[in-house]
Amino acid sequence: MNKRSWFVFVIVAIAVLIRVIPITLANSQETVKTVQSSPLPSPSLVIAGGNLRFDNAEVFQKIIELAGGKGAKIAVLPTASGNPIKSGNYSIEALKKYGAEPILIPVAVNNIDVDYQEAVQDYKFIKTIESCKGVFFTGGSQERITEALYSKTGEKTPLLDAIWKIYKKGGVIAGTSAGAAIMSDTMFREANNVLSVLKYGVSEGKEIDKGLGFIGNDIFIDQHFFIRGRFARSLVAMQKKGYTLGIGVDENTALVVKNNIAEVVGYKGALVMDLSNSTTNPSLKEFNLKNVKLTYLDRGDKFNLQTKEVIVHSLKLAGTKLEPNHPKYQPHFNYQKLYADILANSAIADLMFNLIDNQQKEVIGLAFTNIAEDEKPELGFEFKFKKGTDSLGYFTSAFGSEDYTVMNIYLDVTPIRMTDKLYEYISS
Repeated sequence: MNKRSWFVFVIVAIAVLIRVIPITLANSQETVKTVQSSPLPSPSLVIAGGNLRFDNAEVFQKIIELAGGKGAKIAVLPTASGNPIKSGNYSIEALKKYGAEPILIPVAVNNIDVDYQEAVQDYKFIKTIESCKGVFFTGGSQERITEALYSKTGEKTPLLDAIWKIYKKGGVIAGTSAGAAIMSDTMFREANNVLSVLKYGVSEGKEIDKGLGFIGNDIFIDQHFFIRGRFARSLVAMQKKGYTLGIGVDENTALVVKNNIAEVVGYKGALVMDLSNSTTNPSLKEFNLKNVKLTYLDRGDKFNLQTKEVIVHSLKLAGTKLEPNHPKYQPHFNYQKLYADILANSAIADLMFNLIDNQQKEVIGLAFTNIAEDEKPELGFEFKFKKGTDSLGYFTSAFGSEDYTVMNIYLDVTPIRMTDKLYEYISS
């Protein structure tokens, strides 16, 4: 190759490089940008309302699925239990039964050989949790969880930071009973019975306290909900703390939350309490609320936590639609009903089922006591449940039982004075 040819070759090569290099760099930058902007998997919660039976395959399989499937490593924290090792090992066996690889994290405030204040700082436990894709909190007393996982000054301990790291990276946080109560930013702590909460209210650090807040600071969670008539105490706490949305989950049932969609899984249901348009009468010193919107969700139903849209299970959509405001509405029931103890086991669920499928337009429930030792024995509460223009229900027996979805029932809670003549004998 002569000098002239060599010169031409070099010029052409430089020209080619000038054109190619920017394209290559641009493509490289685009590749880096794509990798950096790749979103993490969405985190999820499995909030079981308590008394979660170990034969409830649907709930346990859901936990494992959200943790990555068969063989998923799940950290078990028996922190709430009065007998943490025994309780933790029961949960370990249940998770193993359904295909997980659970690991016990022995952190508890009492009845355990490990000092919890050292355990929450222990590098070995922290790294073990960080290697998992899920965390399961057993039942017990929720204040034991927060006492162990928050520092004396209320800051997150390194162990709690590790749990949050799992969640933010797309893992699942699951819990039953006490393990459900800690899911919201505010939780019940050492509350007395529901009627006492209605009468005397709640105080920070006593009846209510700071939870772990996985579901966020704008949704209140309560558990053992229908079985123990806890909807009334939830309303008190929600009003006190300014919550406009709350969800109560019943026993052996779970609320699975992912991508702002909450799905009911398991045995029974959940109650959505919407206070966004509720009012209170400040001239009354006793607890009172008007225009609380209630929605009952049964197994398979879903609820959008942002839009508040109810997504009814397909079997119910194929069943009977109950439209109280439709001219062809033909309810199953046609009699008046009064609930003398609205706080009784599952009374509110029964009331909502009956009301949506009844010619009756409103139902009264009462809450009071006849215990003379009560400081306010005469104080009671009237719960008036009413259908609205948007009330709607669905019914099916396709699950093998009578299952309802009931939307938009309106509730007023009014303090009343009970008298000696709650009823009279019929004279001859």
